[in-house]
This record gives sequence, C-alpha cells and structure tokens, in this order.
Amino acid sequence: MGDVAVGARSGHDGEEHRGRPVEAPDPVADSAVTSGSDSGADEDGTAPGDTTRTGDRGPGDPPAQPRKPRSFWKELPILVVIALVLALLIKTFLVQAFSIPSDSMQNTLQQGDRVLVDKLTPWFGSEPERGEVVVFHDPGHWLDGEPAADPNALQTVLSWIGLMPSAQEKDLIKRVIGVGGDTVSCSGTGPLTVNGKALNEPYVYPGNTPCTNDDQGGQFTVKVPKGDIWVMGDHRQNSRDSRYNQSDKYHGMVPVKEVVGRAIVKAWPINRWGTLPIPDTFDQAGINTQASASRLLTAAPQGLALVGVLPLALWRRKRSGKDE
Repeated sequence: MGDVAVGARSGHDGEEHRGRPVEAPDPVADSAVTSGSDSGADEDGTAPGDTTRTGDRGPGDPPAQPRKPRSFWKELPILVVIALVLALLIKTFLVQAFSIPSDSMQNTLQQGDRVLVDKLTPWFGSEPERGEVVVFHDPGHWLDGEPAADPNALQTVLSWIGLMPSAQEKDLIKRVIGVGGDTVSCSGTGPLTVNGKALNEPYVYPGNTPCTNDDQGGQFTVKVPKGDIWVMGDHRQNSRDSRYNQSDKYHGMVPVKEVVGRAIVKAWPINRWGTLPIPDTFDQAGINTQASASRLLTAAPQGLALVGVLPLALWRRKRSGKDE
C-alpha cells in the first residue's frame, strides 16, 4: 500500500489518516486517476500487474507507435477464402453459369455459349412464365444416349464453386411455351397456338417452320397440367423437346420443381453478350392473364449482390481508416 490513497481524501486538509499525516496531493498522481477502486494502487496510480494503456501515457513516455498494417500476402489467403465462399453462395442461391451443349436453341443461343441463370426468384415463389428460356433437370431421361463429359480436376473445382458449368449435371435449356392450364397446339407447319392465340415467333431458326409436320410428335394438342410447363427449342426441326417425349412418365411435360432457373444473360463469348427477354408475342391480349412475380423480381439478383457487397466494402474502408 502506498503512502497516499489517491481519491480517498476526506476533504479536510491536515487531518490524520490512520495515525499518519495526510500529505499534499500529487498533481501527477491526480491526473492518472481512473474509474474504479483505488485500493492496492501504486504511487504512480497504476494497479500492480496493469500494463500502460495508450490513454495513460505520461509526458515523458515515447509516442504511441501506429499499428503496422497486415501485409498483402498475409491477407491474400483470407481474401481467396472469402471469394470462394461468396462464389459458392452465389452459385447455390443467386446465379449460376451454364454452357449450351447443342444447337437446339439456335439462333437465340449457339453451341458453346455461356448463359447466366437466375436461381433467386424461385425462392420468392415465382414460377416459369411463357416465353422465358429456362434451364431444368432432365425430367424423364431425355438425355439418355447423349455422350457424358469427362472434366479434368481444375474444371471439376471451378464447376463446384460456380465459375464453370457443371459437366455432371444432366440439365437442358429450352423456351417455355405453355404453363399450367394452357392449351398448346401445332397443326401442319404452323403457326403454333397457345390458348387459341397464334404466336409470332421471330426467334425460330431461319428456314424452320413453327410446327414440324411429322407423326412422331410434331403434330399435337396438349393441355398443360398445373405445376408443369411445356417447352420447345427455337431450332424446331433440331430439338428433342416436349413434343418428342410424350411417351415418358410426365407425357412430355416438365415439372416446375425441376426448373433450375431462368436464363437471363448471354455472358460468353463477349461478342454475343446480351439479355434474353420475353418476346412480345407472349404479351398479346387473351393469352397471358396471370401476373408474373418473376418480372417484378428481374433485378433481384443484381440488387442483392449490391447489398451483399456494400457491408464488406464499408468494413474494409473502416479498417483502413483505423490503420492509418
């Protein structure tokens, strides 16, 4: 115990404390008073075992040294891990890249094109809409007999995190022609009709007819059940779509639950970059009477991506300010 109990004075100078005179207060000691109990304090006002804090430095102490920022090479592994986690989350919940394996969607999509598929809007309850280009899991062995890809180790890793399309997933890409409750019909060479309304289809491959005049499925009239969609390729005479799978367990329909998402952008190659909007013919009066949640949420992936990036950017900015 020191000679003076700083902060414990009675306010009466000259009184004795425990039989000993109270000494005059030390200005230096008074300036070091901190909140809390003073019992056990040393003469300099610091409790035994305490380390000097930045705010408690005396006039003779050396100036505080700024914290040295962490080197780039030490931060790089952390940034790589964060990037991989974000890529995996984006692939799982927001957007995934897919490669076009065939010519069935020409000329809208060419073999080898990369498209970005919106996987977010289905989480909000939206369902595929007429005219959309969608990716879906093989519903009834449509891809039986197709050659399987054999990716190398790097391609496997990149596809797992979503930077490359997965070679193992059996997925197809087609245009939605009919949704639950619709009647879709093809007669002769066309035009294709939905609910009795003829479609004007400028996206159909040049030289093709809207309907295929054959007895293997090219001529049809179908009623789409609730919860299903009817899909067709834009290259009508080179697409094994709903028309030619009517003998499977779903009768050529694709269950909505098998839809991965809507293709929204042609991302690669750069010279073919562009969006994949719904053609105007699907908006004609009498054909489309249901409001589409997916249209209202078209910008959702981009908006949520921005919301996700802002906190990280602000955190990095705040941390940089502390290091300066």
